[in-house]
Order: sequence, then structure tokens, then C-alpha cells
Amino acid sequence: MEIKKIINVKIFLTKLFHSEHWPTYLFYIPLIPYFLYKAILAKSLTFFLIVNPAIKYSGMGSESKFKTLKLLPEQYIPKSILITPKTDFNSVLISLNNSKIEFPLIAKPDVGFRGILVQKINTISDLKNYLKNNDIAIILQEYVSFQNECGLFYHKIPGKNKGKITSVTLKKFVTVIGNGMDDLETLILKDKRAFLYHTLFKKIHLKNYNTIPKKNEIVKLTVIGNHSKGTQFINGNHLIDQQLEAFLDKITANLPDFNYGRFDIKYKTFNKLKNAEDFKILELNGIIAEPTHIYDTEKSNYFASLKTILNHWSIANKIARYNHSVFKKTYPSLLPFLKDMLLLKKYSFNLKKKTSK
Repeated sequence: MEIKKIINVKIFLTKLFHSEHWPTYLFYIPLIPYFLYKAILAKSLTFFLIVNPAIKYSGMGSESKFKTLKLLPEQYIPKSILITPKTDFNSVLISLNNSKIEFPLIAKPDVGFRGILVQKINTISDLKNYLKNNDIAIILQEYVSFQNECGLFYHKIPGKNKGKITSVTLKKFVTVIGNGMDDLETLILKDKRAFLYHTLFKKIHLKNYNTIPKKNEIVKLTVIGNHSKGTQFINGNHLIDQQLEAFLDKITANLPDFNYGRFDIKYKTFNKLKNAEDFKILELNGIIAEPTHIYDTEKSNYFASLKTILNHWSIANKIARYNHSVFKKTYPSLLPFLKDMLLLKKYSFNLKKKTSK
């Protein structure tokens, strides 16, 4: 059997026996009866869309990431600009200069998910090619150099000052360590996690793919904290305490209509993060967000993951009920929502086609 086939078989078997790599729908189809039961009680299939009134459809995926992030105080988020399709490239450079955003920077779709088309851009020519190949609304964001990243899942009852954190996910970026003998390709194929994403890493590190890293040299294969980019999700729920919750209470104090979702944050140290020092919030994800610690298969399993998702859906249901009964929020109409989701599906299909090229 040729080497390529052996690698592909190894990848298939690894993903088969580790639920973190399973298709997303397997985590949600078993929970549909619960959703339908709650929809019947609410007398609406769109009851969950009033959980976060501050965000379009509470954050089901079709919302602008740029607008959502701008709901937060400026000092907590990276400098960012939104580039609309067909924008003249010179205008892009002027906007970057005016916003004091330098290279390297992060480029990503304004409507996006699971790290699709999220890239670190190092040069002007790289940016020009990226925008040329992706004629959609794009966020250009300053690159945050803090070495650590986490996802904090937070919720609170509408109108209350204090909330709860129900998930902490620590993100471990994929690295390999040089031995002074093997080239980068060999090191990647030998690594128990990196080899799963070897096609992606070859594309990212093409210029250095056949170079030999020095002995003990640490090569960081990705700087994007998404599972699809190889980043390992580690259960950090033991870090949940009152100080961490108070940190997010402070962040959301002036955001009354955000009640449920995940903050993706880069930070220097976790202690500094809890003290609201040396951190930036990269993204704010609404109701579609996941408690991503479930993808730590060393501390969880498929059925435990289903239970965790169900618990979070139960929380979302309570918030929606509260918003409806106490604050008289009305449920959105079903047909416009379905139309929006169909457009999103078409859009996401086109995004995935771009990544497969």
C-alpha cells in the first residue's frame, strides 16, 4: 500500500474513534425531539430567536460578526475594519492606515463559521490576493499577539446583573518540535494530531515544507484558534470561579440584550484575564455557539457531549421564555427566518467550495 493511502486510512480510523471529528449533525439530530417539545409549549418554532435581541436572530449564523463585536466596548476588542465587496484596494489600504492596523493582520468573512477562510495575512500582496479571491464582506482585524486563547460560554437571565459561565475551553495550537534531522513534512506526518491536518499545513507552510527545523525548534503550524485549523480544544471547566464570572459580568454590563453565547478571547495569562488585563475579545458568538469543551475527548465522550448541549438548550429555552413573558419580546415570523437560513446555507456552500480549491 502506498504511503498516501496509509496516511488516509490512519486519518479515517483516528477520526472514526474520536467524536471531536464527527460531523456536527450527529450532535444535534438526537436532540430534535426536545426542541420540538419546547416549540410546542411555546407555540412557536422560532421561540429561541429572542434569546439575544441585540443580535440578528440571536446569532444563528447569518449575523454580521463585525456589528456583533462592535456591541462591546472598544478597549476590549481588536482594531477592525469591514471591507465590502468591490472596494477599491487603495481605499482598503487607506482604511487600514487610518485605523492603525498593521501587518500581519487577520482576514475573515463577516458572515462565517468554523474558521472557514480565516487567514493570517502577512503582506500587502497577500491581502490583495485574498480580497481578489473572496468577493464577500471581509473583516480585517489587527493580529493579537497574546499566545493563549480560550472560549468562555456565558449566560444570564435578562435584566439581571450577574451571570454564569458554563464552559471554559482552552485552545492548544498545533506545534511540532524539530529534531535536526526530519523536514517539516515528516515532523507533521509523525505527529499524532498534526498529521490529521497535513493537507492544510502543507498549504500554509508550502515554502518551508521540505526544510529541516533545528533541533528543539518549536514550529507553530497555525495561529487560528479553530478546530478546523487543527487547534485542540481542552476542557478548562475547573477554572470557573466567581472572579471569572465577575469579569464577564463587567464586560456585559452595558449589553442588556445579550444573554447567551461564547466569548472567544486571546490573553496573556489566565490570572491577568480574570483581572481584566492583557486580553482581547476576538469574537462574540450567539445562540448557535457551542460549549466547545465537549470536543475534549480525553475528558468527555459522545453521550456526555449530548447531555451538555441539551443542558445549554434548556438554559436558552428559559431565557427565551423569560424574554417573552417578562419583557414581552415577540417571536420572529417563521418564513423570513427560513428564507434567511436558506440564503445562509447557499452562502456557506460557496464558502466551503472556496476552501476546497
